[in-house]
Amino acid sequence: MDLKIEVVTIPVSDVDRARDFYAQKVGFEVDIDHRVSDEVRLVQLTPPGSACSIHLGKETVDMAPGSIDGLFLVVRDVRAARAHLAERGVEVGEFQVFDDGKYRAAREGENLDYVGCVYFSDPDGNRWCVQQIPARD
Repeated sequence: MDLKIEVVTIPVSDVDRARDFYAQKVGFEVDIDHRVSDEVRLVQLTPPGSACSIHLGKETVDMAPGSIDGLFLVVRDVRAARAHLAERGVEVGEFQVFDDGKYRAAREGENLDYVGCVYFSDPDGNRWCVQQIPARD
């Protein structure tokens, strides 16, 4: 039996602002933007190349806006991903390496496979990690 993660809800305070951030700055594709009623709006976006989408939730889940920390986006080249995000106006942190049970600043030229990452947050403070994973066979 396959168990696949297909959608993760991201709690936000302003759906329009969050949709614009994820679509225009981060580069997610808007799959659904449908207003069911004055109170209910369905907005789903998918990162390029991902099989998992995000749903922007305003009062649809029992989580405060900005309470997500630790969602990972996986890339083959975190240096290129950081540059791409920064060029699009995303405030993205410096390179980090997971070493000896904690994160530290990456050293210049250091191999970042599996351990290298950068962090960014959406306008509500939901924090994402972009981690470098080489191509999988």
